[in-house]
Amino acid sequence: MFGIILLSVSTMMHIYVFWRAATVPFVHRHVPLPVLIGAGVVLWIIFYLGRVVGHHGTGVPAAALEFLGMNWMAMLFLTFVPLLAVDLITAFGWLMPRLAVSLRGLALAAGMVLSAIALFQGLRPPVVQSYEVRLSGLSDEMDGTVIVALSDLHLGSLLGERWLAARVAQVNAQRPDLVVLLGDIFEGHGPPRRELIRTMGRLSAPQGVWAVPGNHEFYGGYGTRMGPIEGAGFQMLRNRWVEVRPGLVLAGVEDFTARRRSGQSGDIMSGTLASRPPGATVVLSHTPWQAEIAAQAGAGLMLSGHTHGGQIWPFSYLVRRVYPLLEGRYEVDGLTVIVTRGTGTWGPRMRLWHPGEILRVTLKKKMGSNLD
Repeated sequence: MFGIILLSVSTMMHIYVFWRAATVPFVHRHVPLPVLIGAGVVLWIIFYLGRVVGHHGTGVPAAALEFLGMNWMAMLFLTFVPLLAVDLITAFGWLMPRLAVSLRGLALAAGMVLSAIALFQGLRPPVVQSYEVRLSGLSDEMDGTVIVALSDLHLGSLLGERWLAARVAQVNAQRPDLVVLLGDIFEGHGPPRRELIRTMGRLSAPQGVWAVPGNHEFYGGYGTRMGPIEGAGFQMLRNRWVEVRPGLVLAGVEDFTARRRSGQSGDIMSGTLASRPPGATVVLSHTPWQAEIAAQAGAGLMLSGHTHGGQIWPFSYLVRRVYPLLEGRYEVDGLTVIVTRGTGTWGPRMRLWHPGEILRVTLKKKMGSNLD
């Protein structure tokens, strides 16, 4: 269903963008209409093949198709938005018709500029974003603990072993005490490749490498995605908690959106956090929902991903309607929530305005707190 919706919306955007482009004087003078129509058809085919063949295929040709098709989809969107804005302002040319035509030309240029910026940001290495969080109940032993978090890697045809090796080096250079993976580790193109599992196995931290599943981990079956990860020594937190050390509890829940799509609902956060020992609690949740419940249960920090920060502005305004905690740091009823915009990208290798990120969170004992 998602694929059908995506193809339908993209087809309508193709028709609209090329229809309005044909009215721009520069395009009208220099590009014959049959050529413009032909270009639109060819680009639609590239998008279709990238989505249908490239997304589900393997090897270099499939990866090239997916890269071209998905990036063109983003470029189309970034051109569609300013064109639509011009049409809304000018009532589709009924108001100020001459100015409307000129503004459409500027909208086409704006789409190209925005696409170039987004491609540059999407291809950049992710930055390390540092936070310090003070937690009640954190033991003296765990004061200063460094957690490094990766989320939304979407490893597959576009983001492979070479890209992952560079991210592993980035993480290990931070000398973390714990490494956590916040879901959507793999894109979902069949079982994870062995070279990816081997490379991920180089992640190391004295207090372990922990993971929670994202929605993509359930595509094709949970065991298909997460079995190899668990076999590589990663410790899964699926609706359970562990006491990493006295004074620090790490808890993880499975993805809320995957549960909703499978017809499940309800509060899994309270059950996951029940009966845990005293101390500070850090919750890992791929989707930034049920933060209020985690706060009521006494958790001090929640780390999430999934939203990609909207990935491509102004799409972020729509994403925020579903995920109010979109990116960055929030305080929810005494609970600190940090939502990462993700380490990799989904679909197009493009981001507007910010590059991907790796979280580095230093836990500090809140002054005056103690273990009750």
